[in-house]
Amino acid sequence: MIKERLAELVAESSDGEISAQEALTAGVPLSALGLTSIAQLRLIDAIESEFGVEIDLTDEGVALLDDLDALAGRLAAR
Repeated sequence: MIKERLAELVAESSDGEISAQEALTAGVPLSALGLTSIAQLRLIDAIESEFGVEIDLTDEGVALLDDLDALAGRLAAR
């Protein structure tokens, strides 16, 4: 459920440039699909609002945005 919602947030944050289905099935990082830095900031804001967490902007935090599985795992473990 978390991963699917994250995929929807990716689609919303990228203004539809990356579909939720693409985000779910991608075998490459989201940045390779075209997730821009502005879309990443939108995604961070959406995740923080939706899940009540804070994503740090260190390299580790930003790297999580490229891997939907890792991000979903981190959110599920909180």
